[in-house]
Formats: sequence, structure tokens, C-alpha cells
Amino acid sequence: MRVLLIGNGAREHAIAEKISADAELITIMAKKNPAIAKLSKKHFICDINNPLEVSACAKDLDIDVAFASPDSTLANGITDALDKIGISTSSPTKSAARIEWDKEYMRSLMKDNKLSGRVEHEIVHNLKDAKEVMTRLGNVALKPIGLTGGKGVKVSGDHFTNIQGALSYANEVLLKDKKLLIEEKIEGEEFSLQVFSDGTHIYDMPPVQDHKRAFENDLGDNTGGMGSYSTGKLLPFIEQNDIEQGRKILQEIVHAMRKEKNSFKGVMYGQFMACKGGVKVIEINARFGDPEAINVLALLKNSLTDMFLSIADGNLERPEFSDQSTVVKYLVPEGYPTKPIADSPLLIDEQKVLASNAKLYYASVYEKDSVIYTSSSRAIATLGIANTLEEAEQKAQIACNAVKGKVWHRKDIGTKELVNKRIVHMKIIRQGAGSDGQ
Repeated sequence: MRVLLIGNGAREHAIAEKISADAELITIMAKKNPAIAKLSKKHFICDINNPLEVSACAKDLDIDVAFASPDSTLANGITDALDKIGISTSSPTKSAARIEWDKEYMRSLMKDNKLSGRVEHEIVHNLKDAKEVMTRLGNVALKPIGLTGGKGVKVSGDHFTNIQGALSYANEVLLKDKKLLIEEKIEGEEFSLQVFSDGTHIYDMPPVQDHKRAFENDLGDNTGGMGSYSTGKLLPFIEQNDIEQGRKILQEIVHAMRKEKNSFKGVMYGQFMACKGGVKVIEINARFGDPEAINVLALLKNSLTDMFLSIADGNLERPEFSDQSTVVKYLVPEGYPTKPIADSPLLIDEQKVLASNAKLYYASVYEKDSVIYTSSSRAIATLGIANTLEEAEQKAQIACNAVKGKVWHRKDIGTKELVNKRIVHMKIIRQGAGSDGQ
């Protein structure tokens, strides 16, 4: 089998590792990821958001199935471009990926079809309307309509403490985008639930909790994700009913999209909030999460190649997963996320990583004269996998310690202290109190 993968981050490194285990991997990357290049039979470098450039690289490769991975790549119609040149695909079209790149479409789809998990929201086009909606809703979450790399959401109590602060950010977004999504702030604990979809059926993957905040104890700006953990079939703070509700919502969305002839094939994931009154939708994404993909793919027992083929064929295979625990921690450049230091060399003790049975996944790094250097974004994801969360966290931490250079990471991800904080908070929420939200 020949599988084409488009993308070059740590998420794509994890995908590439699974594909290369049983298929010939061909990759198209925006920048050379040295680890993905080593796994690839062939690799090409081009603008992966440009359909013409990607098509030119892919047209004579005799590909069995292709998977376009990053959100911006999907939003720019790369799946459609591959379809046009006769390559079978297992990722969503531009129209289907709209569920992520257009939050107005996502909220309207849910509202029009009376789907579960809706939150109260309004789209506004000026500051006067923004102020009226904020006054009516009270605590709010402000969201740009389009893609923001996980960094565009601002929430009452976290990013602003009064309506003046909220209006200042609203004005910033309105000047840029001409419209803004305002949602009620919901209280609870977040979790990610990813599913494979063939356009009709879905099968879910183990739930994961991502950590968006830059610093320990969930402080600082939002990032693309500083790390994540999973504990098999459930997370310590959620119940089976939360998973069932999340799965039901995603199935409803896939059904609604199929009904309007906008079939979703690929990986979809819901960012959900477990609340006192049930599960609510924060966002819907048209791809694997990053870092959540690393957690779930480490547990996948099936061939990922076969999964992609079954998606493309419209006859979805049932995935099987190990119930082990996984912890991912991201090493990021000094100064990240506001003023990251780029072009800094990293010294990696690969033997130490191997000895701990941990793994490294290269994200935004490059190689020069056999040395790995940072860029201005997340550098390397470390993965620990074990029978217990405590052991998995220790392995991920050992892997972090094996990388020397101007990088840092959140040491609290996956620790007993932080997980217990989630458990206590969720108990308070289910009993009807609490203050934290999106």
C-alpha cells in the first residue's frame, strides 16, 4: 500500500509512524520534519495550503489513499484537489471541514437541526450589538469565526474582568474579521473526544484532556496545547454518560451534514465541556487534535492504513484501543507563546528516551549538520505510555529531561495533583457550584 500524508508537525509524526509500520509512506510537507522524512519513502516540500502545488507533487505517485492533516490545509481544499486528480482520500473536503473553519456554520448547523449540546450564542457585526449581547449573557466567551490555532478564544474572568475589557477584544476581532461569535460562558471540565467517520458511521477513540494554558496551574495565555493525558476508556473526572453524550452529539452532526449533502469523511473531534446539566460543545474540529492524536494513536491496535482505506471506501472499520494511560508533554522554546526564541540548538539524549520506553515526536524543528534546532512554535512532544497514569507521566517527564537547550514544558500535566484538582472541581460542578469555564 502507498499512503500519502500531508503535514509536518508532531501530530503528523505520530500519524506517519503508524502508517509506515505497514505501508509505504509518501509525505508532502511545508517544511522538512527530519523525523517524518526518515519514515518516508519519498517526501516533497511545498506550500501545503496551495492545491496546485500539492497536486503537482502528488499526481504521478500511484497513491492508494491520502490523508490531509492540518486544519489550514483542509480549509484550503487540499482534499478536493487530490480528489480531482483521482486520488482516494480519507480526510474531509473543504466544504465538510467548514465545521471547523467557520464557527458560525457549526453553531447554525446545531441550532437549525436542534442538536444536543448547544450553547446560547450570537454573531455580532458591531460593538453596539456586542455590548448588548454581553450585557444579556453576563459571563461570555469571545471567539473569532475562523481558524486561530487554538489561541483566539478570550473568556470572562480569565482574559478580562469587566465589559470594557471584553469590548476591547471584541473591537480587535471586529476590525479584523467584521464579525464575532459571542457565547455564554459554560462551567465545567473540558475533554476531547475524537471519532473516525465514513460519512455515515462513527467510531470513537479514548477521551483525552488537553491543556491549553501556557503555564502550570492553568495560568497564562492559550496555546496550541501544552500537553494532554488519557486513561483508556474514561478520564478520572468524567462519567460514562459524558462519553455517550459526546458520541451522540458527533453522530448527530455527521448525520446533519450528510442530510444537507455535505458528507464528513475523516477524523472529527469535539471539544466538550462536562457540565452539571450535561455535555456542551465548545468547538468541533475536522481533524485529529494536536496533541490528542499522539495519545490515541499510541493506543490504536488496528492498522491506521486500513482505517483510512475504510473511511475512503465508506465502509468504516471498527477500531480497537489499548486501555493503557498516556501522557504527552510539549517542549516549547524559551519565551513561548508571546516571544519565542528560535534557531536554538537542542541536545537530545536518545538513549535516555529509549531506556525509559518513552517517545519523542518532532513538531516545529529543523535539522542542520545533524543538529536539531527550535523554531518559533512548539518544538517536541514527549509521550509516556504505561498501565497507570503515574507511570506514564514519569516516562514523559524523563523524556523531557533528556532534551537540553532553550526549551521548557509544563511539569504538572498528568500529575496526581492536577488530576485531583480536576476531580474535585467536577464534583463541585455536578453539585451546582463552581467558577471555571472555557
